[in-house]
Amino acid sequence: MIGRLRGTLIEKIPPEILIECAGVGYEVTMPMTSIYALPEHEQQATIFTHFVVREDAQLLYGFANKTERKLFRLLIKINGVGPKLALAILSGMSAEQFVSCVAHDDLSTIVKIPGVGKKTAERLLIEMRDKLKDWHAETDTTSFSLTADNIANRVSDAPDTKGDAINALVSLGYTNAQASKAVKAVHQQGMDSEAIIRDALKSML
Repeated sequence: MIGRLRGTLIEKIPPEILIECAGVGYEVTMPMTSIYALPEHEQQATIFTHFVVREDAQLLYGFANKTERKLFRLLIKINGVGPKLALAILSGMSAEQFVSCVAHDDLSTIVKIPGVGKKTAERLLIEMRDKLKDWHAETDTTSFSLTADNIANRVSDAPDTKGDAINALVSLGYTNAQASKAVKAVHQQGMDSEAIIRDALKSML
């Protein structure tokens, strides 16, 4: 089991990153809430991971902290919720925001997540309520944190920030039409792809 990686951030193409650890490059899929918190390219980062082995693939999922990973692991235990849907949930809201939705039976917010219909949302609220009754955020020591400096005023190396943002949203489960509309609505000159994705996700929840 690979539980944590510490190394140099080589590439960010949301929702995937490439991190080099001791000469080995690991491709890791992360929720957007974690990607927002990553440092710049060529800087050191520590991520907590969840390793999935399937017949056709070996997949590594990464998180900014143990709290996000803990919620991810709880989510994928729910019938009908796989890693992709769990990532979509954690991309649209923080772990604590999701816990709040469950605590307040906020069905209307949950159903706005791509891939979550009314029945799935109701199941999430019912089953997660019991799993989260003793919820508490775990303390961790990551080398980066979700701050305004990390998520704003950064210039992307990618020439097509709008296209990158649309592709990231589509990979999270939104249709191309939904993604394009949301990106067009929030895009402003000078925004990097991560800022566009963040604002687009907020506009759809």
